[in-house]
Amino acid sequence: MPTINEILAGAAAIAKGMGVTVKEMLNPVLTDDYPGAPPKFQQRYRGLHVLQRDENGLEKCVACFLCSAACPVQCIYIEAADNTGQARMSGGERYAAVYNIDYSRCIFCGYCVEACPTDAITHGHGFELASYNTSTLIYRKEQLLAPLSAGTSGELQLDPPVASAPAGH
Repeated sequence: MPTINEILAGAAAIAKGMGVTVKEMLNPVLTDDYPGAPPKFQQRYRGLHVLQRDENGLEKCVACFLCSAACPVQCIYIEAADNTGQARMSGGERYAAVYNIDYSRCIFCGYCVEACPTDAITHGHGFELASYNTSTLIYRKEQLLAPLSAGTSGELQLDPPVASAPAGH
């Protein structure tokens, strides 16, 4: 049979818990007006990845595979291709012809962002990734690339080399 001290200790615990409950009920309710208004995220929020572009509109990704190697769940798939003399897709020798992220496996750890030497991959604030079909959770390079700024094509066209002038003037 419980003693009086045990009964009083139990009643005190219940009173303390009810006090916290009543205090929280009197505080104003903080809710977001989603989907009526966009949610406000902290700057450090890790959402949908974004493949960045440089100031010329070229892709920053040089297909070094460091993001794929750093990923603990191996959700990043890259296929590299060489830039040609006539058209460049990135500032380096290579670019990512295929860049896929499988969001059904991604844990948003940020290791890929930290591993990237060119700051080509960053976390954006996209958060609406839910789907009933897992095949729609594989995002391709076209879906991940940052939009082009006005007046850029995203591909650097190089003029053919000019023949050197004759030696005599």
